[in-house]
Amino acid sequence: MIELLTTAEMAEADRLTIAGGTPGIELMENAGRAVADATSSMQRRRVTVIVGPGNNGGDGFVAARHLSERGHAVRLYFVGDQKKLKGDAALAAKWWSGRVEEASPAALADCDVIIDALFGAGLDREVEGLPRAMIGAMNTGGVPIVAVDLPSGVNGTSGAVMGVAVNATRTVTFFRRKTGHVLLPGRLHCGAVEVSDIGISARVLDTIKPQTFANTAQLWSGQFPKPQLQGHKYNRGHAVVVSGGRSTTGAARLAARGALRAGAGLVTIASPREALAINAASNLAVMVRPVDGPAELGEFLTDKRRNAVVLGPGGGVGPPMRQQVLAALMSRAVVVLDADALTSFAEEPEVLVSAIRRREGNVIMTPHEGEFTRIFSAIENKTNSHSKLEKTRLAAGYSGAVVVYKGADTVVADGGGRATIADNGPPSLATAGSGDVLAGIIAGLVAQGMRVFEAANAAVWLHGEAANEFGAGLIAEDLPEMLPRVYQRLFAGWRGAATDP
Repeated sequence: MIELLTTAEMAEADRLTIAGGTPGIELMENAGRAVADATSSMQRRRVTVIVGPGNNGGDGFVAARHLSERGHAVRLYFVGDQKKLKGDAALAAKWWSGRVEEASPAALADCDVIIDALFGAGLDREVEGLPRAMIGAMNTGGVPIVAVDLPSGVNGTSGAVMGVAVNATRTVTFFRRKTGHVLLPGRLHCGAVEVSDIGISARVLDTIKPQTFANTAQLWSGQFPKPQLQGHKYNRGHAVVVSGGRSTTGAARLAARGALRAGAGLVTIASPREALAINAASNLAVMVRPVDGPAELGEFLTDKRRNAVVLGPGGGVGPPMRQQVLAALMSRAVVVLDADALTSFAEEPEVLVSAIRRREGNVIMTPHEGEFTRIFSAIENKTNSHSKLEKTRLAAGYSGAVVVYKGADTVVADGGGRATIADNGPPSLATAGSGDVLAGIIAGLVAQGMRVFEAANAAVWLHGEAANEFGAGLIAEDLPEMLPRVYQRLFAGWRGAATDP
């Protein structure tokens, strides 16, 4: 698994390493050298280094020294009061033999590359005054920018921009990426992110016990349902998708196709009778059955072989949908709630949450930003956090469901505090119906026996990879049809591994 650290967790990693006998100046020396290496590789001779009064500035002093020793023309500008430098940063400054010039925006006019060592990842206040002016000048200078650890102005934990932030070409960070590298809008400012080993052992993670991870196959591959030679459709699960009326059947059909392509052995659309002919005529491998209203849905789900159900895509907003959701939550099936199934509870979210908590798990909610705000307005109103990660964790803990907070930085969290952030979804996913396909993929995976947290994460990753596989011009119908290609790559990679996941 690939851990993502908060700024507090990274500070603890530093502390534990130093307490274990590694001098802090050694870590700073390694960090500054890594920044110098990245800058040298860009083959830009004239380097301007902007440093501030913290340890991030100390890294900048080290980078400046190494670059100067390698023959680069280096100018170093200090922002703030150099007398405030202390500890390792003060020592790094002492070892810099060049001039320390007073910073001004005009000073950035004559260089080939800028190193941003102004603020560290722990910045939690608005950027003002000269630092703000320097960031503005860096952004308009027209030359590449190498950020030390995180672009100045980005909060390393939440990814929030504190008024203004550097637009880096590349970012050199240390030991592990921070959550702010992956969450928006911080990710938009980082450019290419390189993680450098500066001498911190991975063993410190046993003490820190981070709970946030990058959403990659390493996280869920051991749970993934790989087809078996002795398998058959009845042991690959049966996903049910609840359809809306005649004018909104498309969303359910997209979800059903997603579930089928994800590998569910059987998929059925539970269709109102008024839409039965439309749904039946539009599907081949997907079955269609007449199911009207909550009572019939509840009865339909009493068959334990129907072990996953999706509600919401094109289902309509209002009391009928609320009743169907509550009926589904009374069943033994894993329940995936999307779109209208969430919005229908906007006026009484506590009813939905109470029903989920009564069944003790096996519910996945997939809100986008608007739906999240409607269902979890109490969390939005009570927390001052800028962090999508923190909000998703709170929502999962409050609801008892696995929450998939969708977006370019989709966050998945469960009630125990585990969370992931995805960064493989391209902009083309912002198209009508793509969320319906995601809900179907989730259902297809849980129908095959994946645990809900792992299934939600795998589906988010597969969804992004399917979009990347297709490329430009994507529409939602294309996503299920790209899954076979993604699966081929995934399974080929696993066959090539030393051990079977």
